[in-house]
Amino acid sequence: MATGQLFSRTTQALFYNYKQLPIQRMLDFDFLCGRETPSVAGIINPGAEGFQKLFFGQEEIAIPVHSTIEAACAAHPTADVFINFASFRSAAASSKSALKQPTIRVVAIIAEGVPESDTKELIAFARENNKVVIGPATVGGIQAGAFKIGDTAGTIDNIIQCKLYRPGSVGFVSKSGGMSNELYNTIARVTDGIYEGIAIGGDVFPGSTLSDHVLRFNNIPQVKMMVVLGELGGRDEYSLVEALKQGKVNKPVVAWVSGTCARLFKSEVQFGHAGAKSGGEMESAQAKNQALSEAGAVVPTSFEALEIAIKETFERLVEGGKITAVKEVTPPQIPEDLNIAIKSGKVRAPTHIISTISDDRGEEPCYAGVPMSSIVEQGYGVGDVISLLWFKRSLPRYCTKFIEICIMLCADHGPCVSGAHNTIVTARAGKDLVSSLVSGLLTIGPRFGGAIDDAARYFKDAYDRGLTPYEFVEAMKKKGIRVPGIGHRIKRGDNRDKRVELLQLFARTNFPSVKYMEYAVQVETYTLSKANNLVLNVDGAIGSLFLDLLAGSGMFSKQEIDEIVEIGYLNGLFVLARSIGLIGHTFDQKRLKQPLYRHPWEDVLYTK
Repeated sequence: MATGQLFSRTTQALFYNYKQLPIQRMLDFDFLCGRETPSVAGIINPGAEGFQKLFFGQEEIAIPVHSTIEAACAAHPTADVFINFASFRSAAASSKSALKQPTIRVVAIIAEGVPESDTKELIAFARENNKVVIGPATVGGIQAGAFKIGDTAGTIDNIIQCKLYRPGSVGFVSKSGGMSNELYNTIARVTDGIYEGIAIGGDVFPGSTLSDHVLRFNNIPQVKMMVVLGELGGRDEYSLVEALKQGKVNKPVVAWVSGTCARLFKSEVQFGHAGAKSGGEMESAQAKNQALSEAGAVVPTSFEALEIAIKETFERLVEGGKITAVKEVTPPQIPEDLNIAIKSGKVRAPTHIISTISDDRGEEPCYAGVPMSSIVEQGYGVGDVISLLWFKRSLPRYCTKFIEICIMLCADHGPCVSGAHNTIVTARAGKDLVSSLVSGLLTIGPRFGGAIDDAARYFKDAYDRGLTPYEFVEAMKKKGIRVPGIGHRIKRGDNRDKRVELLQLFARTNFPSVKYMEYAVQVETYTLSKANNLVLNVDGAIGSLFLDLLAGSGMFSKQEIDEIVEIGYLNGLFVLARSIGLIGHTFDQKRLKQPLYRHPWEDVLYTK
């Protein structure tokens, strides 16, 4: 492996398996370091394409999303680092695919638990092709002031405290990602900081070893000393011992192998990492520390003394003129995310939408304050749900039952009415369910199904003003307005609409008052004296009875009733109900595999 520097201020990466937080942390680090271009060139999300919006400082940017590794590498040929956030199940396969791409030079595998046989295969492939694998089970790595992998070094506050926004003189390598954060802080306190830090991962077979990176650091002129943090288990540290003995490392190395407490236990102990388990005396922390010390590394007497050892080694280099003072810079302020600032009480921001009918922020959605579980447990029906979402209150059972009856009676009126006809024609044209449904719904209006609101509005106004049926009808006639809710193409005075009769029977049986309905019936009596088809139709029945529901329930003020009628609540009942039938017609035509509809010539009057 050897060679030298892995990353620079122009390094760009491809991020596999989209994770918003680690990518945003990488971009925030870029901004902190004063990079001109984001370090994440593209995102690979299998099966998905498009863009993901993230922040680069104050600016919102769109990062391309690719569905395959091959497509991403082709689109971003200068991106030579592959950051793999796949699960342990697919990490090996995706990493192997990345290593096969000629543009990829470094692969970082974050997942723990990658099968050892797969890891060995990746290591062999990488070495044969002169590529670098960091991990598995790694947090990644960082080059101070230039580039970092994923969540390396933690939060921005920690990065600033550790002075990782600008390069220092220390090369650091560890097995543990968590301990890396601890050592970054320690090194920043007693030296000029990190130049590059790598966590190789805690698995038994890491993709690259401690000695691989120490030898690489040795070739980087800016790195003046190295700090190594090993752990008991495995024999990786002995390759570093051999490199020191052979004189391959000519810069000071401060090293410590954690796990000396293992001897205090009577039986063998498995520490946090898969590889942190001593397999004999040579794999003990004591034996490794002794071997490193004998090979020339600076090894303290304990982990607590590690900071002093690093400090003394650094100071000797400064005294010897090997290290000159690093020019301190003030990093820019990272803009705080709005949601975080709001939670901390630093800012207040206006909302863009107001909702009073439902809330999905808690453990379960609520309709008008009623939890979903209560709705189910208490046996609420569709009418109850409508009362909550439309009227923001639980109406009495007779009210919700009336709503349900209206929906059932208005669900469909055969294939010949305009709404159903439009839906059928659209479905037969091969359009989807939503298109077919909407084509039928768009016919609802003053001439088809949309007269419920108008009927309620006019009946209420006439009744409240004390107009007789004669005065009401004649006044409408003078204005040239047909009385909404009166008249039917088929039904007559001697052949009443059964739906109207059922609604009237239910209301007379259950409603406290039916004054508006009785007024509508009186209007019908007068209009029938003019023509036998001027009967009270279903729109008029629903409109007048809904007025009785609102007024008789005692749960609505006069202002609320006027508002409900004005907004168009009552037509909403017809729209909701008829949607059921229109959906049925769509399915019916699809099921019957009906061909494209063409209107017959004989049904058209061609005229000049």
